[in-house]
Amino acid sequence: MKQEKLTKFVKTEDAEHKWYLVDAEGQTLGRMASKIAKIIRGKNKPIFTPNTDTGDFVVVINAEKVKVTGKRENLKEYIRHSGYPSGQTITSFKEMLAKKPEFVVENAVRGMLPKTKLGNKLIKKLKVYAGSEHPHAAQKPETISLMEK
Repeated sequence: MKQEKLTKFVKTEDAEHKWYLVDAEGQTLGRMASKIAKIIRGKNKPIFTPNTDTGDFVVVINAEKVKVTGKRENLKEYIRHSGYPSGQTITSFKEMLAKKPEFVVENAVRGMLPKTKLGNKLIKKLKVYAGSEHPHAAQKPETISLMEK
């Protein structure tokens, strides 16, 4: 008689949630965002369950010093609409990085998470700060490097 292998599904309460600190200085936006999304989603853990929050918290510092490759610094645009006629506003990457550097990183990571209720819950695990100071020292975040080796 064959022994059946059962897949184990982990509940959100059973998963251990750690805190990580990422320094965005000199990092490429897209590459950094995809690695952060993988950590927030929990795909770097052996207990990954697609429909459950098994991921960790990520604190990103120095968001204002993130970079993009090629001509994206001049060509990338953020588009929003107020809902009124002729209410479309286009903001360039340079302007957005100067005004709201946290939004640039948060928007890149949000685009790589699921577009569901789970994705809305997961994005709250991302904490982004423009400078090098953050208020999460009490959680003792573990510093990780996302640079290619």
